[in-house]
Amino acid sequence: MKLPFLITAAIVLAMALILLWMGRVPWCQCGYVDLWGTVNTEEGSQQFFDWYTPSHLLHGFLFYAVLWLVARRVPIGWRLVIATLVEVAWEIAENTDRVIEHYRAVTISLDYFGDSVLNSLMDLAAMLVGFWLARVLPVWASVAVVIGFELLTMILIRDGLALNVIMLLSPVEAIKVWQSGG
Repeated sequence: MKLPFLITAAIVLAMALILLWMGRVPWCQCGYVDLWGTVNTEEGSQQFFDWYTPSHLLHGFLFYAVLWLVARRVPIGWRLVIATLVEVAWEIAENTDRVIEHYRAVTISLDYFGDSVLNSLMDLAAMLVGFWLARVLPVWASVAVVIGFELLTMILIRDGLALNVIMLLSPVEAIKVWQSGG
């Protein structure tokens, strides 16, 4: 049971090193480290947490659910390795120049310059917490958390996991207008 957790830790370290190698900043270039980044600012995805942290928490719930459906006979530690690999792949892809420019072109995230390594590590930590919560909570509570966080972020910042995926894969002008306050 220890091997999957050691592999998970190695994947986390590898992600941090790859992001640094890609030129991502270790922490906010604004000159200070804060607990929470302000949405729609340069430091929005540079601090420990931001308004997209709930999306990463939901990744954990969703990865747990999918892996439970398709690989429930696989020991939980190895499912955690798989979930971590998927989240790390996303964090690396999300911080490529191509994806950053795509976000800036099709969403209202004009001040998005990618995540700091600190923020990416905390996004990954949020996914791990979501994965663990999905494992211990009843299904109805997991569904309530997913719906609750989606509604909360849609109300507070006009964004969330579902809208983020839509706008990344197939942007909708009406959503962009609504997100910009129109």
